[in-house]
Amino acid sequence: MAKYITRGILGTFLCLLMFSGFIGCGSDGDDDRSAAVDATYMVTATNLTNNQPLSPQAIVIHYEGYVGWELGSSANDALEVLAESGDPANFLGEADGNTEVVDTETGANIVLPGGSDSVMITVTHSSGLLLAGATMLVNTNDAFTGVDAGRIGDLEVGESKTFHSQPWDAVTEGNIETAATIPGPAGGGEGYNMARDDQDFIAVHRGVVTEDDGLVTSVLDESHRFLGQ
Repeated sequence: MAKYITRGILGTFLCLLMFSGFIGCGSDGDDDRSAAVDATYMVTATNLTNNQPLSPQAIVIHYEGYVGWELGSSANDALEVLAESGDPANFLGEADGNTEVVDTETGANIVLPGGSDSVMITVTHSSGLLLAGATMLVNTNDAFTGVDAGRIGDLEVGESKTFHSQPWDAVTEGNIETAATIPGPAGGGEGYNMARDDQDFIAVHRGVVTEDDGLVTSVLDESHRFLGQ
């Protein structure tokens, strides 16, 4: 079981509290929103795949009332755009309109396999702060990965947490793996398409099939696999 989980890791989100003016983090995990001191977080996304570049990361600092996505539910339009094209703008715009969101930020770069990208974000400290981060596996039709509701409000100055992410399928676009439908370097095709031609509920991604496994129309090969396929 542990070996399977380890092989299934797509990336890590490391959250490090770099600087703040507070001494403690509250007690018993209370959601103390009245604090008037700032906390600066550095969120680093590391790509642990073999050949799946990750789109610029979308980072959301929020409270419990915000949900980035929910297993078994239909992806909203903003998440569909991120999962099909890698563009985080709509996802972050939707988050900015939620009263439970404290702040958002986007990564500056595509994260190549083996690489990392860091985002700095400063917010008013509260022990109830949570982290959401999302990014697309760009050599797929609509796969994304990230962390949802990772608790960061309990970090002390200089402490860090690592969140291991897993792959999700937006299930808004069929996983046909053709060059025309994959926006990453493996295909160079279309990104977002507003038409939904799959089952339309978020699921755990089962991995890509690839030409090497007999999907003759696929532009992908064994190097694009993940989940330890």
